Amino acid sequence: MLASALLILVPLFVGFAIHLQNRRMLTWINHGVEGMVYLILGLLGISLGQLDGLAEQLSRMTGQVLLLVGALLVANLFGLWLWHRWQPMRLDADDQPEGSLGYRRLFLGAVRPLGAVIAGTLLGYALLPELIWIEDLASAALMLLLFLIGLQLRNAGLSLRRLLMNRQGLGIALTLAGTSLLAGLVIAPFYDLPLMDVLALASGFGWYSLSGIVVGDALGPAWGGVAFLNDVLREIIALVIIPLVIGQRPAVAIGYGGATAMDFTLPIIRRSGGLACVPVAIASGFVLSFISPVLMGLFLAG
Repeated sequence: MLASALLILVPLFVGFAIHLQNRRMLTWINHGVEGMVYLILGLLGISLGQLDGLAEQLSRMTGQVLLLVGALLVANLFGLWLWHRWQPMRLDADDQPEGSLGYRRLFLGAVRPLGAVIAGTLLGYALLPELIWIEDLASAALMLLLFLIGLQLRNAGLSLRRLLMNRQGLGIALTLAGTSLLAGLVIAPFYDLPLMDVLALASGFGWYSLSGIVVGDALGPAWGGVAFLNDVLREIIALVIIPLVIGQRPAVAIGYGGATAMDFTLPIIRRSGGLACVPVAIASGFVLSFISPVLMGLFLAG
């Protein structure tokens, strides 16, 4: 089981150790990550579509996803509210938000990966014969994806030391991670899984393109679908929460977006909360992006 964790962690750390200066190569890496994500999500969908008793599996997944999303929502918001009470984050009154943002574009960006999984599911269910090599292909693609993600994190132009010295960002990230694991402990008895596997489900922190793939590779496509849907819904809920609460509770708004605070939800954080929120969001999102695969790997190896 320990070997499974190493397979997840080694490519990530190898990629993180490589410093690149060729901007064109970094651009290709970014495109490669996006392409690999959609490929693996499509393979996850094909595996789902070829499950025996697909309708029953999907019905069961609905309840599992709703329980996980609800527990994480309550635990995360309460924990982040307590963090804000203890270490309040003040916004500069002169740093005004930039105004409205195109929610349609953001929403489409959030649901596009879901479309890849649905397309794969339909393809696997209706058209393709049972493909025994799908899991091997998905595992190999996952290793390559993690290596590319390590390269991205290492060459994002961010100083790890400065990110870890951002007290608000680090505190928000650790609060979200801690409350997510606490929620996993509470709901574990309701899942037909070992405790460590439930904690892995709770450790995606909004990074749907990784959590669904890693969990699916270890526990099968049904549980990979649960992890994926949980983190996609976190991203969609964050789009609603951020503009509503960032003015009074910026830590809550930034934190609930999880790992997406450094990329997908960053524009709405900037426009709704102002420039002061950007370094905090980047620090929080980066820390969560780094520890998410580590925690999932360790929990799935337990």
